[in-house]
Amino acid sequence: MKRLGIIMHGVTGRMGYNQHLVRSILAIRGQGGVTLKNGEKLLVDPILVGRNAAKIEEIAKRHDVERWTTDLDAALANPDDTLFFDAGTTQMRAQLLTKAIHAGKHVYCEKPIADKLEDALAVARLAESAGINHGVVQDKLFLPGLRKLAMLRDSGFFGKILSVRGEFGYWVFEGDWQPAQRPSWNYRLKDGGGIILDMLCHWRYVLDNLFGPVKAVSCLGTTHVPKRVDEQGNAYVADADDAAYATFELEGGIIAQINSSWAVRVRRDDLVTFQVDGTHGSAVAGLSKCFIQPRAATPKPVWNPDQPQTIDFYKTWQEVPDNIAYDNGFKAQWEMFLRHLAEDGPWPYGLMEGVKGVQLAELGLRSWKERRWLDVPAVA
Repeated sequence: MKRLGIIMHGVTGRMGYNQHLVRSILAIRGQGGVTLKNGEKLLVDPILVGRNAAKIEEIAKRHDVERWTTDLDAALANPDDTLFFDAGTTQMRAQLLTKAIHAGKHVYCEKPIADKLEDALAVARLAESAGINHGVVQDKLFLPGLRKLAMLRDSGFFGKILSVRGEFGYWVFEGDWQPAQRPSWNYRLKDGGGIILDMLCHWRYVLDNLFGPVKAVSCLGTTHVPKRVDEQGNAYVADADDAAYATFELEGGIIAQINSSWAVRVRRDDLVTFQVDGTHGSAVAGLSKCFIQPRAATPKPVWNPDQPQTIDFYKTWQEVPDNIAYDNGFKAQWEMFLRHLAEDGPWPYGLMEGVKGVQLAELGLRSWKERRWLDVPAVA
């Protein structure tokens, strides 16, 4: 058996706690570790780090995690813990990663890896020069629905892919008569909020890996809900963008359109859906399910606004079966990264992939400001 000590920062937040601590690291601990190629078990031993001692201690006790601390520097100084993970705020991430790399730690983190491209590039270059292993979360690629899209693409189901349409988001309550289901910092620019910085980082790796490299972007952002109420019941000005309407030109002539909004009510199959249309077939995928319509089974509607529609379009699609068991997407990527650390397994999601996400977010914000299309240059 091999032990891997993991310094986990940011696990008091919703994403860090639910997806990374409970459903990933603790789930891996519960299954007895990760099995390596040689049959050896890699056991994870986390130490939880946070600023609020009472909160971090309560989480540790609740889940039988023996080690916790409020002293990040002391944790980084321990040579027995070789991996640093961060799921804290975007504004702190580049600084924390830099500190961990200087301490000789491997690093793995949530995205965005920084709130500015120059900072993202600096930390990625530092990681490369330090010779450490590094990675950024690309969780949506590991979702069952998107894995089914990748399978369809690899099988040639689509023929020539023509376009991708994405719809993401839901109504985030304002916080007055119902508590908001997302933290208030998401809606304040000074705290690193904004849906463009958040979501275009996701759409970059989804588009690049599933359909083709992003070559150009046109983006319009807006703040639909300008006043909200925070966790303490205080009203505040929500000056960060809470919706983004973006069009992307991909390599090979594919056009992608993705709407992202915290001010939309859902009438679709899931909180996020991607429709892919090709010459031989189309597919619509959500988080888990995926539906297809091949060319030979495509209905032939005729436009007639004077009569009610007679075709039930939903019934003309067929669901892709769950022929394999899909694990939690965050956990699946964690296991992939842990194998990369332990036995140098394949790993395509280094910090430069995070740089690309920050680059696209910056270009999206600039496109909105300048009201024009912008090319997406290669980053090195």
